[in-house]
Amino acid sequence: MASPGGKGLVACNAAISRCSRAGLHRRALALFTEMRARGLRADEYTLPPILNSAALLRAPPAAALHALLLRAGLASHLHVANALVDAYAKLSRLGAARAVFDEMPRRDVVTWTSLVTGARPRRIPRPGRSRLPRHGRRWGRHRRVRRRGRAQLVRRLDRARAGPTGSLRDARTVFDAMRSRCAITWTALIVGYAQNGRGRESLAVYADMARSGCRPDYVTFVGLLFACSHAGLLDAGRAHFQSMQSEHGISPGPDHYACMVDLLGRAGRLGEAVDLLDRSPAAELDATVWKALLAACRTHRNAALAERAAGMVWRLDPTDAMPYVMLSNLYSRARRWGDVARVRALMRSRGISKEPGCSWVVVAGVTHVFHAGDRDHQRAAEIYRKAEEMAARIRARGHVPDTEWALQDEAPEGREMGLAHHGERLAVAFGLLAVPAAAPIRVYKNLRVCGDCHAAIKMVAEVYGREIILRDSNCFHHMKDGSCSCGDYW
Repeated sequence: MASPGGKGLVACNAAISRCSRAGLHRRALALFTEMRARGLRADEYTLPPILNSAALLRAPPAAALHALLLRAGLASHLHVANALVDAYAKLSRLGAARAVFDEMPRRDVVTWTSLVTGARPRRIPRPGRSRLPRHGRRWGRHRRVRRRGRAQLVRRLDRARAGPTGSLRDARTVFDAMRSRCAITWTALIVGYAQNGRGRESLAVYADMARSGCRPDYVTFVGLLFACSHAGLLDAGRAHFQSMQSEHGISPGPDHYACMVDLLGRAGRLGEAVDLLDRSPAAELDATVWKALLAACRTHRNAALAERAAGMVWRLDPTDAMPYVMLSNLYSRARRWGDVARVRALMRSRGISKEPGCSWVVVAGVTHVFHAGDRDHQRAAEIYRKAEEMAARIRARGHVPDTEWALQDEAPEGREMGLAHHGERLAVAFGLLAVPAAAPIRVYKNLRVCGDCHAAIKMVAEVYGREIILRDSNCFHHMKDGSCSCGDYW
Protein backbone atom coordinates (compact mmCIF):
# COMPACT_ATOMS: atom_id res chain seq x y z
CA MET A 1 0.00 0.00 0.00
CA ALA A 2 2.74 2.47 0.85
CA SER A 3 4.25 4.16 -2.16
CA PRO A 4 7.83 5.23 -2.78
CA GLY A 5 6.74 8.82 -2.41
CA GLY A 6 5.54 8.68 1.15
CA LYS A 7 4.49 6.52 4.06
CA GLY A 8 1.53 6.48 6.36
CA LEU A 9 -1.78 8.19 5.93
CA VAL A 10 -0.96 10.39 2.93
CA ALA A 11 0.31 7.44 0.89
CA CYS A 12 -2.68 5.31 1.89
CA ASN A 13 -5.09 8.07 0.95
CA ALA A 14 -3.43 8.50 -2.44
CA ALA A 15 -3.56 4.75 -3.14
CA ILE A 16 -7.23 4.53 -2.11
CA SER A 17 -8.10 7.54 -4.25
CA ARG A 18 -6.30 6.07 -7.25
CA CYS A 19 -8.12 2.74 -6.92
CA SER A 20 -11.49 4.45 -6.64
CA ARG A 21 -10.84 6.63 -9.70
CA ALA A 22 -9.64 3.61 -11.69
CA GLY A 23 -12.79 1.63 -10.87
CA LEU A 24 -10.97 -0.78 -8.53
CA HIS A 25 -13.60 -0.29 -5.86
CA ARG A 26 -13.17 -3.59 -4.01
CA ARG A 27 -9.44 -2.94 -3.84
CA ALA A 28 -10.12 0.55 -2.46
CA LEU A 29 -12.31 -0.91 0.31
CA ALA A 30 -9.69 -3.57 1.05
CA LEU A 31 -7.00 -0.91 1.38
CA PHE A 32 -9.26 1.05 3.71
CA THR A 33 -9.76 -2.03 5.90
CA GLU A 34 -6.01 -2.67 5.94
CA MET A 35 -5.31 0.96 6.78
CA ARG A 36 -7.59 0.86 9.80
CA ALA A 37 -6.10 -2.46 10.91
CA ARG A 38 -2.70 -0.72 10.94
CA GLY A 39 -4.09 1.87 13.34
CA LEU A 40 -4.25 4.75 10.87
CA ARG A 41 -7.21 7.07 11.41
CA ALA A 42 -9.28 8.07 8.41
CA ASP A 43 -9.32 11.79 7.62
CA GLU A 44 -11.19 14.09 5.26
CA TYR A 45 -9.16 12.76 2.29
CA THR A 46 -9.78 9.08 3.06
CA LEU A 47 -13.55 9.12 3.14
CA PRO A 48 -14.71 10.67 -0.17
CA PRO A 49 -13.19 7.97 -2.43
CA ILE A 50 -14.24 5.23 -0.01
CA LEU A 51 -17.83 6.52 0.04
CA ASN A 52 -17.80 6.61 -3.76
CA SER A 53 -16.54 3.02 -4.01
CA ALA A 54 -18.98 1.75 -1.40
CA ALA A 55 -21.90 3.37 -3.21
CA LEU A 56 -20.90 2.08 -6.66
CA LEU A 57 -20.57 -1.44 -5.25
CA ARG A 58 -23.91 -0.93 -3.50
CA ALA A 59 -22.09 -2.15 -0.43
CA PRO A 60 -23.58 -1.94 3.07
CA PRO A 61 -20.79 0.21 4.60
CA ALA A 62 -22.26 3.59 3.55
CA ALA A 63 -24.20 4.01 6.80
CA ALA A 64 -21.25 2.70 8.83
CA LEU A 65 -18.97 5.18 7.08
CA HIS A 66 -21.48 7.92 7.88
CA ALA A 67 -21.24 6.99 11.56
CA LEU A 68 -17.44 6.88 11.32
CA LEU A 69 -17.15 10.38 9.89
CA LEU A 70 -19.55 11.72 12.52
CA ARG A 71 -17.45 10.18 15.30
CA ALA A 72 -14.28 11.57 13.74
CA GLY A 73 -15.77 15.06 13.55
CA LEU A 74 -15.41 15.19 9.76
CA ALA A 75 -19.02 15.96 8.86
CA SER A 76 -18.28 19.70 8.73
CA HIS A 77 -15.80 19.26 5.86
CA LEU A 78 -17.61 20.30 2.70
CA HIS A 79 -16.06 17.71 0.38
CA VAL A 80 -16.74 14.89 2.88
CA ALA A 81 -20.38 15.89 3.22
CA ASN A 82 -20.63 16.20 -0.57
CA ALA A 83 -19.30 12.66 -0.95
CA LEU A 84 -21.84 11.38 1.57
CA VAL A 85 -24.74 13.09 -0.22
CA ASP A 86 -23.47 11.63 -3.50
CA ALA A 87 -23.13 8.13 -2.02
CA TYR A 88 -26.65 8.09 -0.60
CA ALA A 89 -28.02 9.47 -3.89
CA LYS A 90 -26.25 6.74 -5.88
CA LEU A 91 -27.80 4.18 -3.52
CA SER A 92 -31.24 5.77 -4.18
CA ARG A 93 -31.49 6.62 -0.48
CA LEU A 94 -32.78 10.10 -1.19
CA GLY A 95 -34.21 10.58 2.28
CA ALA A 96 -30.78 10.03 3.81
CA ALA A 97 -29.14 12.21 1.14
CA ARG A 98 -31.60 15.01 1.83
CA ALA A 99 -31.09 14.69 5.60
CA VAL A 100 -27.33 15.12 5.19
CA PHE A 101 -27.94 17.98 2.75
CA ASP A 102 -30.24 19.79 5.20
CA GLU A 103 -27.65 19.54 7.99
CA MET A 104 -24.78 20.92 5.91
CA PRO A 105 -23.66 24.36 7.14
CA ARG A 106 -22.59 25.28 3.60
CA ARG A 107 -23.09 23.85 0.12
CA ASP A 108 -21.57 24.32 -3.29
CA VAL A 109 -22.39 23.38 -6.86
CA VAL A 110 -21.20 19.79 -6.28
CA THR A 111 -23.64 19.39 -3.37
CA TRP A 112 -26.61 20.45 -5.44
CA THR A 113 -25.57 18.42 -8.47
CA SER A 114 -25.13 15.26 -6.38
CA LEU A 115 -28.56 15.63 -4.82
CA VAL A 116 -30.41 16.51 -7.99
CA THR A 117 -28.80 13.98 -10.31
CA GLY A 118 -29.47 11.25 -7.76
CA ALA A 119 -33.20 11.91 -7.77
CA ARG A 120 -35.45 9.58 -9.75
CA PRO A 121 -37.68 11.02 -12.44
CA ARG A 122 -40.87 10.17 -10.60
CA ARG A 123 -39.75 12.33 -7.66
CA ILE A 124 -38.97 15.41 -9.72
CA PRO A 125 -42.02 17.67 -10.24
CA ARG A 126 -42.47 18.72 -13.84
CA PRO A 127 -44.79 21.45 -15.10
CA GLY A 128 -47.83 19.92 -16.75
CA ARG A 129 -46.89 16.39 -15.76
CA SER A 130 -50.55 15.48 -15.18
CA ARG A 131 -51.26 16.26 -18.84
CA LEU A 132 -48.60 13.88 -20.15
CA PRO A 133 -49.95 10.83 -22.01
CA ARG A 134 -50.03 7.60 -20.11
CA HIS A 135 -49.79 4.61 -22.41
CA GLY A 136 -49.16 1.79 -20.01
CA ARG A 137 -46.08 -0.22 -20.79
CA ARG A 138 -45.07 2.12 -23.63
CA TRP A 139 -44.82 5.10 -21.23
CA GLY A 140 -43.03 2.98 -18.65
CA ARG A 141 -40.53 1.82 -21.27
CA HIS A 142 -39.89 5.42 -22.36
CA ARG A 143 -39.34 6.42 -18.75
CA ARG A 144 -36.87 3.57 -18.18
CA VAL A 145 -34.93 4.50 -21.32
CA ARG A 146 -34.79 8.12 -20.22
CA ARG A 147 -33.64 7.13 -16.73
CA ARG A 148 -30.89 4.94 -18.18
CA GLY A 149 -29.80 7.76 -20.47
CA ARG A 150 -29.61 10.21 -17.61
CA ALA A 151 -27.72 7.74 -15.44
CA GLN A 152 -25.27 7.16 -18.30
CA LEU A 153 -24.79 10.91 -18.70
CA VAL A 154 -24.11 11.35 -14.99
CA ARG A 155 -21.60 8.47 -15.02
CA ARG A 156 -19.74 10.14 -17.90
CA LEU A 157 -19.68 13.44 -16.01
CA ASP A 158 -18.44 11.70 -12.86
CA ARG A 159 -15.54 10.33 -14.90
CA ALA A 160 -14.94 13.76 -16.42
CA ARG A 161 -14.61 15.20 -12.91
CA ALA A 162 -12.14 12.42 -12.09
CA GLY A 163 -9.84 13.45 -14.89
CA PRO A 164 -9.85 11.44 -18.15
CA THR A 165 -9.91 13.91 -21.01
CA GLY A 166 -12.37 12.02 -23.19
CA SER A 167 -15.11 11.59 -20.59
CA LEU A 168 -16.68 15.01 -21.11
CA ARG A 169 -16.86 14.32 -24.84
CA ASP A 170 -18.51 10.99 -24.06
CA ALA A 171 -21.00 12.75 -21.80
CA ARG A 172 -21.89 15.17 -24.58
CA THR A 173 -22.37 12.27 -26.99
CA VAL A 174 -24.78 10.59 -24.58
CA PHE A 175 -26.59 13.88 -23.99
CA ASP A 176 -26.99 14.54 -27.72
CA ALA A 177 -28.43 11.05 -28.21
CA MET A 178 -31.10 11.47 -25.50
CA ARG A 179 -34.64 11.73 -26.85
CA SER A 180 -35.94 13.54 -23.80
CA ARG A 181 -34.07 15.97 -21.57
CA CYS A 182 -35.01 17.67 -18.33
CA ALA A 183 -33.52 20.38 -16.14
CA ILE A 184 -31.40 17.74 -14.40
CA THR A 185 -29.62 16.59 -17.55
CA TRP A 186 -29.18 20.11 -18.93
CA THR A 187 -27.77 21.29 -15.58
CA ALA A 188 -25.45 18.28 -15.27
CA LEU A 189 -23.87 19.12 -18.63
CA ILE A 190 -23.59 22.83 -17.75
CA VAL A 191 -21.77 21.95 -14.53
CA GLY A 192 -19.57 19.37 -16.27
CA TYR A 193 -18.26 21.97 -18.71
CA ALA A 194 -17.82 24.54 -15.92
CA GLN A 195 -15.74 22.21 -13.76
CA ASN A 196 -13.41 21.52 -16.67
CA GLY A 197 -12.71 25.19 -17.36
CA ARG A 198 -15.03 25.44 -20.35
CA GLY A 199 -17.30 28.23 -19.20
CA ARG A 200 -18.30 29.48 -22.65
CA GLU A 201 -19.54 26.01 -23.55
CA SER A 202 -21.59 26.00 -20.33
CA LEU A 203 -23.27 29.19 -21.52
CA ALA A 204 -23.84 27.70 -24.97
CA VAL A 205 -25.56 24.69 -23.39
CA TYR A 206 -27.75 27.03 -21.35
CA ALA A 207 -28.72 28.91 -24.52
CA ASP A 208 -29.76 25.59 -26.08
CA MET A 209 -31.68 24.77 -22.90
CA ALA A 210 -33.59 28.06 -23.11
CA ARG A 211 -34.44 27.47 -26.78
CA SER A 212 -35.73 24.00 -25.93
CA GLY A 213 -38.29 25.51 -23.55
CA CYS A 214 -36.89 23.73 -20.47
CA ARG A 215 -37.03 26.02 -17.45
CA PRO A 216 -33.84 26.50 -15.42
CA ASP A 217 -33.90 26.07 -11.66
CA TYR A 218 -31.86 27.11 -8.63
CA VAL A 219 -29.09 24.62 -9.40
CA THR A 220 -28.90 25.58 -13.06
CA PHE A 221 -28.00 29.12 -12.08
CA VAL A 222 -25.40 27.91 -9.57
CA GLY A 223 -23.74 26.08 -12.47
CA LEU A 224 -24.01 29.11 -14.77
CA LEU A 225 -22.53 31.54 -12.25
CA PHE A 226 -19.79 29.05 -11.38
CA ALA A 227 -18.95 28.85 -15.09
CA CYS A 228 -18.88 32.64 -15.42
CA SER A 229 -16.65 33.11 -12.36
CA HIS A 230 -14.10 30.54 -13.54
CA ALA A 231 -14.01 31.88 -17.09
CA GLY A 232 -13.89 35.61 -16.25
CA LEU A 233 -17.24 36.27 -17.93
CA LEU A 234 -18.16 39.31 -15.85
CA ASP A 235 -20.96 40.76 -17.98
CA ALA A 236 -22.55 37.36 -18.58
CA GLY A 237 -22.44 36.59 -14.86
CA ARG A 238 -24.13 39.85 -13.95
CA ALA A 239 -26.80 39.29 -16.61
CA HIS A 240 -27.61 35.75 -15.44
CA PHE A 241 -27.72 36.83 -11.80
CA GLN A 242 -30.29 39.48 -12.71
CA SER A 243 -32.35 37.29 -15.04
CA MET A 244 -32.51 34.54 -12.42
CA GLN A 245 -34.53 36.92 -10.27
CA SER A 246 -36.37 39.11 -12.78
CA GLU A 247 -37.25 36.52 -15.43
CA HIS A 248 -37.38 33.26 -13.50
CA GLY A 249 -38.44 34.35 -10.02
CA ILE A 250 -35.57 32.51 -8.31
CA SER A 251 -34.28 34.17 -5.15
CA PRO A 252 -30.49 33.97 -4.86
CA GLY A 253 -29.07 31.77 -2.13
CA PRO A 254 -25.60 31.46 -0.58
CA ASP A 255 -24.31 29.48 -3.57
CA HIS A 256 -25.26 32.24 -6.02
CA TYR A 257 -23.81 34.97 -3.81
CA ALA A 258 -20.54 33.05 -3.41
CA CYS A 259 -20.21 32.69 -7.18
CA MET A 260 -20.97 36.37 -7.73
CA VAL A 261 -18.45 37.51 -5.11
CA ASP A 262 -15.88 35.19 -6.66
CA LEU A 263 -16.65 36.59 -10.13
CA LEU A 264 -16.43 40.22 -9.00
CA GLY A 265 -13.38 39.58 -6.84
CA ARG A 266 -11.44 37.93 -9.65
CA ALA A 267 -12.21 40.98 -11.80
CA GLY A 268 -10.91 43.33 -9.09
CA ARG A 269 -14.39 44.74 -8.39
CA LEU A 270 -14.09 44.50 -4.61
CA GLY A 271 -16.27 47.56 -4.02
CA GLU A 272 -19.04 46.10 -6.14
CA ALA A 273 -18.73 42.78 -4.30
CA VAL A 274 -19.07 44.52 -0.92
CA ASP A 275 -22.07 46.53 -2.15
CA LEU A 276 -23.72 43.28 -3.24
CA LEU A 277 -23.18 41.71 0.19
CA ASP A 278 -24.34 44.81 2.04
CA ARG A 279 -27.61 44.74 0.07
CA SER A 280 -28.16 41.02 0.58
CA PRO A 281 -30.15 39.26 3.34
CA ALA A 282 -27.73 38.23 6.08
CA ALA A 283 -29.33 34.78 6.23
CA GLU A 284 -28.13 34.08 2.68
CA LEU A 285 -24.47 34.87 3.41
CA ASP A 286 -22.64 31.85 4.76
CA ALA A 287 -18.92 31.29 5.35
CA THR A 288 -18.35 30.32 1.71
CA VAL A 289 -19.47 33.77 0.56
CA TRP A 290 -17.07 35.54 2.91
CA LYS A 291 -14.20 33.19 2.00
CA ALA A 292 -14.68 34.13 -1.64
CA LEU A 293 -14.32 37.78 -0.64
CA LEU A 294 -11.28 37.00 1.52
CA ALA A 295 -9.55 35.23 -1.38
CA ALA A 296 -10.14 38.29 -3.57
CA CYS A 297 -8.72 40.55 -0.85
CA ARG A 298 -5.57 38.43 -0.75
CA THR A 299 -5.18 38.72 -4.52
CA HIS A 300 -5.69 42.49 -4.50
CA ARG A 301 -3.91 43.12 -1.15
CA ASN A 302 -6.80 44.79 0.61
CA ALA A 303 -5.95 44.10 4.26
CA ALA A 304 -8.76 46.15 5.80
CA LEU A 305 -11.48 44.36 3.85
CA ALA A 306 -9.74 41.02 4.41
CA GLU A 307 -9.99 41.55 8.17
CA ARG A 308 -13.74 42.12 7.88
CA ALA A 309 -14.18 39.00 5.73
CA ALA A 310 -12.00 36.88 8.04
CA GLY A 311 -14.01 38.02 11.05
CA MET A 312 -17.21 36.85 9.38
CA VAL A 313 -15.70 33.46 8.52
CA TRP A 314 -14.51 33.03 12.11
CA ARG A 315 -18.04 33.74 13.33
CA LEU A 316 -19.75 31.41 10.85
CA ASP A 317 -17.16 28.59 10.66
CA PRO A 318 -14.72 28.89 13.57
CA THR A 319 -12.80 25.68 12.75
CA ASP A 320 -11.74 26.74 9.23
CA ALA A 321 -8.00 27.41 8.91
CA MET A 322 -8.33 29.34 5.66
CA PRO A 323 -8.86 32.86 7.09
CA TYR A 324 -5.84 32.51 9.39
CA VAL A 325 -3.59 31.41 6.54
CA MET A 326 -4.88 34.09 4.17
CA LEU A 327 -4.45 36.90 6.70
CA SER A 328 -1.00 35.69 7.73
CA ASN A 329 0.16 35.63 4.10
CA LEU A 330 -1.35 39.03 3.40
CA TYR A 331 0.34 40.55 6.46
CA SER A 332 3.65 38.90 5.53
CA ARG A 333 3.62 40.53 2.12
CA ALA A 334 2.95 43.88 3.75
CA ARG A 335 5.82 43.16 6.21
CA ARG A 336 3.42 43.54 9.14
CA TRP A 337 5.27 41.01 11.26
CA GLY A 338 3.46 41.87 14.48
CA ASP A 339 0.14 41.06 12.85
CA VAL A 340 1.59 37.83 11.44
CA ALA A 341 2.60 36.76 14.95
CA ARG A 342 -0.80 37.75 16.35
CA VAL A 343 -2.74 35.69 13.78
CA ARG A 344 -0.51 32.65 14.22
CA ALA A 345 -0.82 32.85 18.01
CA LEU A 346 -4.59 33.09 17.68
CA MET A 347 -4.58 30.05 15.42
CA ARG A 348 -2.55 28.04 17.93
CA SER A 349 -4.68 29.11 20.88
CA ARG A 350 -7.82 27.92 19.09
CA GLY A 351 -6.29 24.58 18.12
CA ILE A 352 -6.56 25.26 14.39
CA SER A 353 -4.02 23.57 12.13
CA LYS A 354 -3.25 24.30 8.51
CA GLU A 355 -3.97 21.52 6.05
CA PRO A 356 -0.63 20.20 4.73
CA GLY A 357 -0.25 20.29 0.97
CA CYS A 358 0.73 17.27 -1.07
CA SER A 359 0.83 16.30 -4.74
CA TRP A 360 0.93 12.89 -6.34
CA VAL A 361 1.39 11.23 -9.69
CA VAL A 362 0.57 7.64 -10.65
CA VAL A 363 2.96 5.62 -12.80
CA ALA A 364 2.35 1.95 -13.67
CA GLY A 365 -0.25 1.71 -10.94
CA VAL A 366 2.05 3.03 -8.21
CA THR A 367 1.18 6.30 -6.47
CA HIS A 368 4.13 8.61 -5.80
CA VAL A 369 3.43 11.33 -3.23
CA PHE A 370 5.42 14.56 -2.91
CA HIS A 371 5.51 17.35 -0.34
CA ALA A 372 7.37 20.63 -0.64
CA GLY A 373 11.07 19.96 -0.09
CA ASP A 374 10.40 16.21 0.17
CA ARG A 375 13.50 14.01 -0.27
CA ASP A 376 12.04 10.66 0.79
CA HIS A 377 11.52 9.27 -2.70
CA GLN A 378 13.99 6.58 -3.74
CA ARG A 379 14.75 8.61 -6.90
CA ALA A 380 15.02 11.92 -5.03
CA ALA A 381 18.43 12.82 -6.48
CA GLU A 382 17.18 12.41 -10.07
CA ILE A 383 13.95 14.24 -9.31
CA TYR A 384 15.74 17.24 -7.82
CA ARG A 385 18.15 17.40 -10.74
CA LYS A 386 15.18 17.39 -13.11
CA ALA A 387 13.36 20.05 -11.05
CA GLU A 388 16.42 22.29 -11.18
CA GLU A 389 16.78 21.63 -14.92
CA MET A 390 13.13 22.64 -15.34
CA ALA A 391 13.73 25.86 -13.40
CA ALA A 392 16.78 26.70 -15.52
CA ARG A 393 15.03 25.99 -18.84
CA ILE A 394 11.94 28.04 -18.09
CA ARG A 395 14.07 30.88 -16.71
CA ALA A 396 15.90 30.91 -20.03
CA ARG A 397 12.50 31.29 -21.69
CA GLY A 398 11.66 34.31 -19.55
CA HIS A 399 10.02 32.90 -16.42
CA VAL A 400 10.62 35.12 -13.39
CA PRO A 401 9.75 33.35 -10.11
CA ASP A 402 7.05 35.13 -8.15
CA THR A 403 8.50 34.89 -4.66
CA GLU A 404 5.33 36.25 -3.09
CA TRP A 405 4.10 32.64 -3.28
CA ALA A 406 7.12 31.41 -1.29
CA LEU A 407 7.14 31.02 2.47
CA GLN A 408 7.80 34.48 3.84
CA ASP A 409 9.74 32.95 6.75
CA GLU A 410 12.46 31.86 4.33
CA ALA A 411 15.50 33.99 3.65
CA PRO A 412 15.06 35.98 0.41
CA GLU A 413 17.80 34.04 -1.34
CA GLY A 414 16.08 30.73 -0.55
CA ARG A 415 12.61 31.61 -1.76
CA GLU A 416 13.20 30.92 -5.45
CA MET A 417 14.63 27.50 -4.66
CA GLY A 418 11.73 26.86 -2.30
CA LEU A 419 9.29 27.51 -5.14
CA ALA A 420 11.21 25.17 -7.45
CA HIS A 421 10.81 22.44 -4.84
CA HIS A 422 7.05 22.76 -4.29
CA GLY A 423 5.31 19.39 -4.27
CA GLU A 424 3.58 19.88 -7.62
CA ARG A 425 6.92 20.78 -9.27
CA LEU A 426 8.55 17.64 -7.87
CA ALA A 427 5.60 15.58 -9.12
CA VAL A 428 5.97 17.08 -12.61
CA ALA A 429 9.74 16.45 -12.52
CA PHE A 430 9.10 12.81 -11.66
CA GLY A 431 6.49 12.63 -14.42
CA LEU A 432 9.04 13.85 -16.96
CA LEU A 433 11.36 11.08 -15.82
CA ALA A 434 8.84 8.25 -15.57
CA VAL A 435 5.82 8.88 -17.82
CA PRO A 436 6.21 7.87 -21.50
CA ALA A 437 6.65 10.86 -23.81
CA ALA A 438 3.42 10.16 -25.73
CA ALA A 439 1.29 10.10 -22.57
CA PRO A 440 0.07 13.10 -20.59
CA ILE A 441 1.53 13.69 -17.14
CA ARG A 442 -1.31 13.68 -14.62
CA VAL A 443 -0.62 15.41 -11.31
CA TYR A 444 -3.09 15.69 -8.44
CA LYS A 445 -2.90 18.22 -5.62
CA ASN A 446 -5.06 18.39 -2.50
CA LEU A 447 -4.92 22.22 -2.32
CA ARG A 448 -5.14 25.03 -4.84
CA VAL A 449 -2.01 25.28 -6.98
CA CYS A 450 0.02 28.40 -6.24
CA GLY A 451 0.27 31.11 -8.86
CA ASP A 452 3.98 30.67 -9.48
CA CYS A 453 3.68 26.89 -9.92
CA HIS A 454 0.79 27.37 -12.33
CA ALA A 455 2.85 29.72 -14.50
CA ALA A 456 5.96 27.55 -14.25
CA ILE A 457 4.27 24.23 -15.04
CA LYS A 458 2.46 25.78 -17.99
CA MET A 459 5.84 26.86 -19.36
CA VAL A 460 7.35 23.44 -18.59
CA ALA A 461 4.63 21.85 -20.73
CA GLU A 462 5.66 24.10 -23.61
CA VAL A 463 9.42 23.75 -23.20
CA TYR A 464 9.34 19.96 -22.94
CA GLY A 465 6.56 19.49 -25.51
CA ARG A 466 4.35 17.61 -23.04
CA GLU A 467 0.73 17.70 -22.00
CA ILE A 468 0.36 18.15 -18.24
CA ILE A 469 -3.00 17.74 -16.54
CA LEU A 470 -3.02 19.18 -13.04
CA ARG A 471 -6.07 18.58 -10.89
CA ASP A 472 -6.06 20.88 -7.87
CA SER A 473 -8.80 21.53 -5.31
CA ASN A 474 -10.39 24.09 -7.59
CA CYS A 475 -10.48 22.72 -11.14
CA PHE A 476 -8.67 20.82 -13.88
CA HIS A 477 -5.74 22.52 -15.59
CA HIS A 478 -5.03 21.04 -19.03
CA MET A 479 -1.64 22.55 -19.95
CA LYS A 480 -0.19 22.25 -23.43
CA ASP A 481 1.77 24.45 -25.85
CA GLY A 482 2.14 27.20 -23.26
CA SER A 483 -1.54 27.63 -22.44
CA CYS A 484 -3.94 26.30 -19.81
CA SER A 485 -7.59 25.33 -20.15
CA CYS A 486 -8.43 27.62 -17.22
CA GLY A 487 -7.28 30.65 -19.20
CA ASP A 488 -5.12 31.61 -16.19
CA TYR A 489 -8.38 32.38 -14.40
CA TRP A 490 -8.82 29.93 -11.59
